[in-house]
Amino acid sequence: MSYWVYLEQDCEPVAVEPFTDGGTYAVGGSSDAELNVTYNYGEVFSLFGWSLKKLHQVRAGDTVDALEHLAAKLPNKPYKADYWAPTPGNAGAVVHRLLAWARQHPDATWRVS
Repeated sequence: MSYWVYLEQDCEPVAVEPFTDGGTYAVGGSSDAELNVTYNYGEVFSLFGWSLKKLHQVRAGDTVDALEHLAAKLPNKPYKADYWAPTPGNAGAVVHRLLAWARQHPDATWRVS
């Protein structure tokens, strides 16, 4: 099971730098701000009193401070051997990715499903 996290403007994902991370991804990468995140990382996020659901329907610019605070506590070092492992590095990679998107598109809105 997983969450889909989107950063949208006018009900469409905004354009971001191409990436290939996430639970599912397009071969060759994608530049649409949509990321599949395994529920497994919830174990790590909950240690900090945070959840991806906190982003839902919130303007990205209004989430930058919270994402920065969480990013400062989690490394941006995914565990390459196992995407599904609930490690601080895997969870941190997600937070760092979302933070970059929020900074790039502060007026867009998050959708988490």
